[in-house]
Amino acid sequence: MNTTEHWQHIYQTRSTQAVSWYAPQLTDSLRWVTRLCAQPSARIVDVGAGAGTLVDDLLARGYTQLTAMDLSAAALQHSQQRLGQASANVQWLVADATQAPLAAQAYDLWHDRAVFHFLTQADQQQAYVVACAHALRPGGHAVLATFGPQGAQRCSGLPVQRYNAAQLAHAMGPRFALIGSELTMHHTPSGAEQQFLYAAFERLAD
Repeated sequence: MNTTEHWQHIYQTRSTQAVSWYAPQLTDSLRWVTRLCAQPSARIVDVGAGAGTLVDDLLARGYTQLTAMDLSAAALQHSQQRLGQASANVQWLVADATQAPLAAQAYDLWHDRAVFHFLTQADQQQAYVVACAHALRPGGHAVLATFGPQGAQRCSGLPVQRYNAAQLAHAMGPRFALIGSELTMHHTPSGAEQQFLYAAFERLAD
């Protein structure tokens, strides 16, 4: 089973409210995104959007240029069904973040909650960074949430890479400047706690 098949299987066979990464509202993500992109006209891509509710909350706040991207078509279908007619106000893209066909400088903000930490190989990480740098305008921002130093070592049966802020900044490379970070605690539906690192970066000019 390849990576796409793995995530398709997860979203086709499990309740979206039972998976470990589920939260009824992505409060930390929403806070970071709206802080960095206060204008509702901001162009925002939610990478690994899954069935998460960030797009719901951004639509409710008047944001008009939203893209939800995920490997799993089933995951995005859950969100489209939840949103109903409002889903027409979001661009839905089934794609791998490391290979996504995104236009150059297409976005003001790139949001990723729990994709990057699944990229455990250097070539995967480099491809992701190249894609992110390509899609963001200079002066735009990337918000990444990964497992923190004390976070889980595996998720959904897959190995992950844990980060502190300095390690994540190193992985993002010289095209990005770290402008803020924080450690947060995610409470899973089963009651477990998982440490996450949220880090915000500015896309520097080439």
